[in-house]
Amino acid sequence: MAHTAVVDCSAVTGLNDPAFFDRYAHEYDENDFYDPATTVDFLAGLAPAGTRVLELAIGTGRVALPLTTHGCRVEGIDGSPAMVERLRAKPGGTDIPVTIGDMADVAVDGPFRLAYLVFNTLFNLPSQERQIDCFRNVAEVLEPGGLFVIEAFVQDLTEFDRHQRVATRTLSEDSVKMEFLRHDPVEQAVTYQRVTFDAGGTTLRPLRLRYCWPSELDLMARLAGMRLRERHADWRRSPFTADSRAHVSVYEKP
Repeated sequence: MAHTAVVDCSAVTGLNDPAFFDRYAHEYDENDFYDPATTVDFLAGLAPAGTRVLELAIGTGRVALPLTTHGCRVEGIDGSPAMVERLRAKPGGTDIPVTIGDMADVAVDGPFRLAYLVFNTLFNLPSQERQIDCFRNVAEVLEPGGLFVIEAFVQDLTEFDRHQRVATRTLSEDSVKMEFLRHDPVEQAVTYQRVTFDAGGTTLRPLRLRYCWPSELDLMARLAGMRLRERHADWRRSPFTADSRAHVSVYEKP
């Protein structure tokens, strides 16, 4: 059975507390659907069978578990004990070593052939400083020639009116799901409040993301001693263009 290490997260608070996602663990796999198939195929192509692989924000194991079937020795970091409990309850989940802690600290021992962050999760870190810390600490645990893969959206500023946005996500006879957003262009941050109104009352799902432009991520990688090896618009390696709303970037430690 895999071990679960614990790292102090007391310095991080509020919406960016790594344990904040405990409140979503019970519904995460159902409400935040993420098809891992193309992600897993992409990552498996970068990590030969038998090599050590690190997932930051491993969560409920939606990517990590199928990646192990390719022979990768996957380990993880996550700030939410409740998310990791969900991982442990799945077949094979007890075989993956997980450290409970802030992913920016990367408090594990290397070396790893591959580290990765999917589904915009780098943007959960509250500031540019902590995002830089994440790059630097990942580079420390990568072997020479090791890779760091990031999936992230490209923020569309045209969706805001006076730095605000209100949208209806779903609407039925019994419920409505809405989304309220505030944009801070100085901090490059978007604060979300996803609200569900139904017969059970009102449910609030807040979130704050500190987004980065691709060029900013490239600079963070350079500060950490890594370089951009390739960038695509998706996991299928579609070309990344000025119209792309997301990217998959692969950084290499020389």
